Amino acid sequence: MPAPIITLTTDFGHDSPYVAAMKGAILSINPEACLVDLTHSIPAQDVRQCALSLLTSSAVFPEGTIHLIVVDPGVGTERVLVAVKMNGHCFVAPDNGVLDALASGGKADKIIALTDSTFWLPDVSATFHGRDILGPVAAHLSLGVPLERLGDPLDELVHLEWPEVRVEKGEIEGVIESVDSFGNLITNIGEDQLGDVPRDESVRIICDEHETTGIFRTYGDQPEMTLIALVGSTGKLELAIVGDSAKVMLGVGQGAAVKILW
Repeated sequence: MPAPIITLTTDFGHDSPYVAAMKGAILSINPEACLVDLTHSIPAQDVRQCALSLLTSSAVFPEGTIHLIVVDPGVGTERVLVAVKMNGHCFVAPDNGVLDALASGGKADKIIALTDSTFWLPDVSATFHGRDILGPVAAHLSLGVPLERLGDPLDELVHLEWPEVRVEKGEIEGVIESVDSFGNLITNIGEDQLGDVPRDESVRIICDEHETTGIFRTYGDQPEMTLIALVGSTGKLELAIVGDSAKVMLGVGQGAAVKILW
């Protein structure tokens, strides 16, 4: 049998000793676990960006993967920690909205509040539940412990409010939902919402005071330093500066309004 996969998503930063401490806690319980870093570069305490990052990255892993998420601004408070079976995977996380983007695509099969301290480390810090509770729980799951043994069932997860896309004849309005590591501005406008929107220069895409025309297939379809609109690998419309950062060059970021006109 292949070693069980446990992915890690945090806002700790790649040079943080907290990442190593959490991995050490997992490997002390299951030395055979295969640990995969999804990202440790979630902006500090940014639950919404974590939710979007998981939506992009977790689905490509094999069925049965355990995803450990520690973006936890409420650590030590009465917020609940959960293990969730969903989409053929298991997610271990604080119940603060980090799983909402995934759960909105389909109801979770099972949600368990992590109330059984049998599966925690003996000494639990009030400020590092990733090392002392969530990491050990993920390790025990990788050893075959059933989800039901971890605690008490819950009916639903915490939900976030997401900006809606407005679609009308000749016009679509959305927002910049996230910014990737290249500085590309990813909107909340999905390819399915573009429908019959023309892809040629008769369509205008406006963000802040910046405007471009046409919706292209690849970044290479326009010259260097050109503002370009295309549907990226997330399946959403994005704005990019060919060969540079749209975030830096345009001076806009998350939450900026985007309008498509044709």
